[in-house]
Order: sequence, then C-alpha cells, then structure tokens
Amino acid sequence: MLEQLLIFTRGGLILWTCKELGNALRGSPIDTLIRSCLLEERSGASSYNYDAPGASYTLKWTFHNELGIVFVAVYQRILHLLYVDDLLAMVKREFSDLYDPKRTVYDDFDDIYRQLRKEAEARAEEIKKSKQFGKPTNNSLGRKQGQMQKAGLDGGNKKKSGGESGNDGGDSEKSKGRKMDNGHSNGNHAGIEKSPVMGAVSGKENESSNSGAFDVNKLHKLRAKGGKKTDTLVNKVPKAEPKKKATKKNRVWDDSPPESKLDYTDPMSENLDENIVVVATDHGESMMDKEEIISSESETEEEEEAEKDGKTNSTKKGWFSSMFQSIAGKANLEKTDLTPALKALKDRLMTKNVAEEIAEKLCESVAASLEGKKLASFTRISSTVQAAMEEALVRILTPRRSIDILRDVHAAKEQRKPYVVVFVGVNGVGKSTNLAKVAYWLQQHKVNVMMAACDTFRSGAVEQLRTHARRLQIPIFEKGYEKDPAIVAKEAIQEATRNGSDVVLVDTAGRMQDNEPLMRALSKLINLNSPDLVLFVGEALVGNDAVDQLSKFNQKLADLSASPNPRLIDGILLTKFDTIDDKVGAALSMVYISGAPVMFVGCGQSYTDLKKLNVKSIVKTLLK
Repeated sequence: MLEQLLIFTRGGLILWTCKELGNALRGSPIDTLIRSCLLEERSGASSYNYDAPGASYTLKWTFHNELGIVFVAVYQRILHLLYVDDLLAMVKREFSDLYDPKRTVYDDFDDIYRQLRKEAEARAEEIKKSKQFGKPTNNSLGRKQGQMQKAGLDGGNKKKSGGESGNDGGDSEKSKGRKMDNGHSNGNHAGIEKSPVMGAVSGKENESSNSGAFDVNKLHKLRAKGGKKTDTLVNKVPKAEPKKKATKKNRVWDDSPPESKLDYTDPMSENLDENIVVVATDHGESMMDKEEIISSESETEEEEEAEKDGKTNSTKKGWFSSMFQSIAGKANLEKTDLTPALKALKDRLMTKNVAEEIAEKLCESVAASLEGKKLASFTRISSTVQAAMEEALVRILTPRRSIDILRDVHAAKEQRKPYVVVFVGVNGVGKSTNLAKVAYWLQQHKVNVMMAACDTFRSGAVEQLRTHARRLQIPIFEKGYEKDPAIVAKEAIQEATRNGSDVVLVDTAGRMQDNEPLMRALSKLINLNSPDLVLFVGEALVGNDAVDQLSKFNQKLADLSASPNPRLIDGILLTKFDTIDDKVGAALSMVYISGAPVMFVGCGQSYTDLKKLNVKSIVKTLLK
C-alpha cells in the first residue's frame, strides 16, 4: 500500500496530496528527495531509497516539464508495489487536464485518484496472475524438450550437439547414458563433455556433428609442414649479438667510517636551520584573495567561431531543412529527439575527464527535465540541450552551504576553541604541501595557525611538515612515528587551546580507499576529535578513479563510525589544477559523487598558488 502520493510545483507549492492514506511518514523522505536527488541533477534515476531510524521507503517520481509539476509516490521498500509506475503515469495525465495555474486547491481530484488507483491495482493483479499461470510446470517442460529434440532429429534444429545427430557420434554410450530427470537425453550436456577427438574416430572429418571442432589429423599435418618451413627460416636469420649489460661501478668506501651522524632530520640540528629560508607573510598575496577575471574578448571570439562552424555545417546539410526542423518540429520534445544531442554532449564531457558514469547520469537527468517541453521557435534541439546542461552544471558546482572559512574561524574564536581542519586523501596527492598553502593564506588574514603532524605512518612525513612550519614560522605539534594519530591530534588540539591558536591544521597519512586498517584509523581520528572541517585532497588528473576514491572514503567513514550520524567529507581541495589544460572534469565528478563543494584549488608549487574554484569558467570549459 502507498504511504503517500504528493503533487507539487517546482517552486515548492503543494497542489494535492492523498488524504485517504493518512499515514505520517517517519523522517523527511520528500525533503531528502528534493535536496539530494532533484536539486543535484539525479532526477534521471528510476527510484530513490530513503533510510531513517525505524523507516525504509522507496520513492518514485515523474515530471510534467511543460507545466512544471512533480508527482511523487512513497511506499515501504519491503512491499515492491508493481502498479506505482502505471499509477503515476495515469495521475500525471488526468491531473494535467485538470490543472489551472490560478488554482491552488484540487479537492475534486480525490474521486479521480480513487478510480485510477483501482484500475492500476487491477491491472497489476492481472499481470501477476498471467505470469503465474503462464509459467510451465516440470512435466510440460519435459514434453516441450522432447518435442524440440524430436524436431531436431528430423533436421529442423540447427543448433545440435555432436551426441544428438551425425553419422558417427549419434550412438555413443555417453549420449545414451546421460538422462535428465524427465527421461530425455540432455544433448547440450553431452556435447560439452564430448572430446574433440570423437568427431574424427573413423579418420574422416565429421562436418555435421562437430561444426565448431577441428580435425586432429589435419592439425598434425599442418604442424609437420609448418615445422620444416620455420626451421629453414630460423636457420637463415642471423642471430643478433646480445647487448652487453651495463654494470654498476663499485662504490669506494673509506677504511674508517665517519663519526658524524647521517640523520639530518634531527629537529635540533643547526645545519638544517641554516638551510631553511623563512618566508614572510608579505612575500606575496595568495590567489585566494584575487578575483579571477575571464576575458570577454576570447569568449566572443570562440562564440563567433562556433557560430561560423554551425552555419557552414547547416549549409552543408541544407539550410532550409535545418530551419524547418527547428521551427516546425514536434510540439513537445520526446526522448528520441533528445538522444542524438545528449550522446554528443556525453562524449564531450568524457573528453574533458568527466567519469563516464557521471556523464551518463547527467544526460539522463537533463533528458528528464526537457522531455515534454515545447521547443521555442527558431531554436535548435542541440542548443536547448546545451543550455539545460549548463544550468545543471552550475547548479551542481555551486556550493549549497557557506564555505567562508574565515567567518567560521572567527565564530570558533569567540567560543574560545580552535577551528580544526583535517586533511585526508590518497597517497601522493599533495596533502602536506597544500596544507602549508592554506596555512599561508590564513596567516595573511592575521589568524594564528598551528600544524599537527599526525602522519605517523610514512617515513619523512614529520620532517616534511616541520620544514614547512619553519619556513612559515608556524608552531608544529609532533610526537614522532608509530603513534596513534587520533591521540596525537587530540593532544594537538589541547595544546592549541592552551596556547591560544585559532586554527589547527591536521596532516594525516595518505591511504588508498581499500586499505582497511588505515581507513579504520582515520575514522577513529575523526570520531574522537570531531573536527570542524574534513577536507578531501584529490588530484585534478584523475577521471573515473575520482568516483571510486570519494565514494569509498565516504562509505568507509560511515561504516566504521559508531555514531548514528557519521561524519563524512565536508569539502574538497583539488591539487595540480595547473597541469590539466581543459580536462577539468574531475572537479565535476568529485562534487557530484560526494555533494561536497570544491573549497580550494591548488595551481602551482609556491605558497601563494591556491585559489577558489570559478564555477562559470569550469562550466564553459566543460561545454566548449
């Protein structure tokens, strides 16, 4: 039984809801559907599963894009109702005829809905019964197989095994001995078990029974002939002289070993302090505080070139035919009309490094939002699809919550506690380097920063962070290696509270998303310290792997958390953005799969090379 059926506009106005059901929904499945599915361009999916304490619902929906109406049905997931899709289609058709933009109350639709639901349930029951009675029993199945085998012996069945027909193998003992439960021989099984040699027992090739097999005698003859030819060829070809292998020269060591220490990572070493260059906070303005300006001249030039290309293409295809198609086309767009343009758009997104799965889901969502809409005059389908995709990309990449870290830092300072940021990610993406960039940017805004060296797993990680701290003149909290990173982070936060530090930047070990022990340690660190921000550091070079990394990181953090509301990734820091040219699709893939915004973009090696993500620039790059 349905739990709820709701009709509302895209603006959020509820037009009609089923009063017969009357069951109060647990949690907020409708709000969650709108927030995490419809607004994030996942409307192309067939259904959405909602889980809450004591509730498990399945939601299905459909749109009337021309009127801007959404129809949503909610039912218990365990029920598997078969008539929901049919009911939604009928409700959509009947309510569209009744809809008036000036009306807000539709009490007269109650009786229509009752009739539609009875029809949908009766139709589903008939389909269910027809499937049950139409299913053959074991006896009838055996009779059908016997008839098929008999027809096969008469020459009607072309897909016969070697044990059922032919001159030689039809009377073999194996084919007679293998019987099914219904008394008929299983010819397919006999044909699989039969050796290829059985087809040539009499020395002749069995063409009828062994169409896919080969003759062993022919194979021996070919080997004999081929062997002589290969021998002569091998003898004629001169042997190449083997290259001399380069040998490593032996290192000459002194007789007496040096007394000085070889470990140059001692924090008290004077030589290390002399080699480190201190970077002043006024060394340069961080790119985070600079507004990225997109030149309008280049855009207009690109648009003019695109228009010229479009005109030449339309001239080749026929100017009148293309214009006639755009003006006098179908009144309402159908999925078949959108398919060519969406396929071209999907291929374009994939060339820009967008994961294939994400590109496909985006195209399905755009198709769902355009299906049934009227095409405006003098408008091409391709331009309509591209405009809809542009709106969808802007909606996805635009953060849905505040990402003003400086405001959050000052709010935490008023509460007399440090603002804690944890940097997580896979190996080698540049967590420590970009942590230092964030620290430099915070320093420019007069924020007291402290680093916490919680990468106690990788050799040299503490020394690397210590070098950044000395260059930036920032205090660092460290406990060495082989320590519990959760305890180190907790002590670092306590130290920052005593010293009056405003922000604690926690560096963690790089770990692959499938590494269970390290993911468990990361979950412990986050659950124990409850940081204000969990930043996932990812490369802009990855494509499909970005989906796997982020989804598994979030999945592990949720599975390993003891809290009913597990802490997941809050934001993304995208590194190596200066190395990808126009292949900016990783940003879209990461935001789409996690729902977390891109808060920082690393674009160089110096401390100033950190900037914000320009959404309009990314969208234009993806679609050009």
